[in-house]
Amino acid sequence: MTIDVHGHLSPPESLRRFPMPPRLGDVTGMIEAKLALGVSMTVIGSPVGAGAMVPIPGVDNYAQSEDQLRGLHEWLASVVADHPQHLRSYVYVNPFGGDAHLANAAEWARQPEFVGVIANSSISGRYLLGPEADAFFGFLAELDLPLFLHPPASPAAGTGLQDLPLIEQLGRFCDITIGLACCVLGGWLEKYPSLRILASAGGGALGLLPEKLDQAWAPAHWGGRPGAVESPLPRPPSSYLDRIWVDTATPSPAALTLALATVGPRRVVFGTDSPPLPPESVGGLLKTIGDAAIPAQTRDGVLAGNARELFGARLGDPSAAIPAAVGETARSDQ
Repeated sequence: MTIDVHGHLSPPESLRRFPMPPRLGDVTGMIEAKLALGVSMTVIGSPVGAGAMVPIPGVDNYAQSEDQLRGLHEWLASVVADHPQHLRSYVYVNPFGGDAHLANAAEWARQPEFVGVIANSSISGRYLLGPEADAFFGFLAELDLPLFLHPPASPAAGTGLQDLPLIEQLGRFCDITIGLACCVLGGWLEKYPSLRILASAGGGALGLLPEKLDQAWAPAHWGGRPGAVESPLPRPPSSYLDRIWVDTATPSPAALTLALATVGPRRVVFGTDSPPLPPESVGGLLKTIGDAAIPAQTRDGVLAGNARELFGARLGDPSAAIPAAVGETARSDQ
């Protein structure tokens, strides 16, 4: 079986309120289309909570109420419970949402339908770099669940872009690049050794940056680090890159090759960004991986084995339903 760690579905209320591809509401259609291609499990989630992935004037995805997010997570949990052999989900988290928000997210994360957390690479123009992000990474370390880092609707790296296709294909790609680099440079992998970060879009351009990250850490032309800001890292940031996972949600065969070389063959997992991308893109990505000049063991890892290592028992046995007792226990804690 093949496991897709990067899919999206939206509840009916979001489909009514915001412009989005209709396939985001077709749960059964997504499952059947992927099964026809050999993809039997998809981890779904919303990178905007109950908000909009299309930038809309007056819509602030980070101003959602906890009631709105509760409705989203109730819907996600119910969809997974209806399709336990084919779906798991991420819990949406605003990294700067505050203690009460993180506590509510932790309650959802304890339910068996959820296997990780999805959060944005930048939040209202801010990256996960400074002390204000510490509460979020401490929350992740305590949960001991993976973080799926996904670009936001309005990426900091897309400032100045107005065309939606340019925001989608350029701004968000660059945002995941910078956001992931900031997670490394911020010292979170050093401070929280158990932290697991999975980056969308193949990690963006991370594979081109190991030397640049090291230069940012110790700029030779400044004779060290300029100013009074000390790095939280005791060693070069490039030495942490083999601690990161990346998905395969990129149309570039060269990017796949670079990802395998940068983070290692056990840290690349199959992810499609479908929906919203059409089923044809899933078939194309499977062909790219099938045609790649990589060992069969590496290919098997990318398609399923690495995801099982990343998510562990939460991903479950694809031939069995989620144990009712586990779900009941988790819900009784709320």
